[in-house]
Amino acid sequence: MTFWQLILHLFNFLLPALAMAALMPWAGRWVMGSGKTPVRRRMAIHAMAGVSVLVLGLVLQGHDGKMSTYLVLMLVAATVEWTLHRGWTRK
Repeated sequence: MTFWQLILHLFNFLLPALAMAALMPWAGRWVMGSGKTPVRRRMAIHAMAGVSVLVLGLVLQGHDGKMSTYLVLMLVAATVEWTLHRGWTRK
């Protein structure tokens, strides 16, 4: 594997988590209103959580791209956004 192929492989591995990190704060803002946490900080938190989920899925399942990993990624992203908006205090 060349260096360029390694870079492309890593980028494609991280792309779902980074796309969710870019989109979830705006989706949360649309659904739940503006929160107290700035958008860039929420994006960084989503990126860290998403990459952690993908790496954990790779370690536990032996290879990437399993649908169960992507399901957990969606659930973690929604839970993180709900937590950052303090969803438990809403009525």
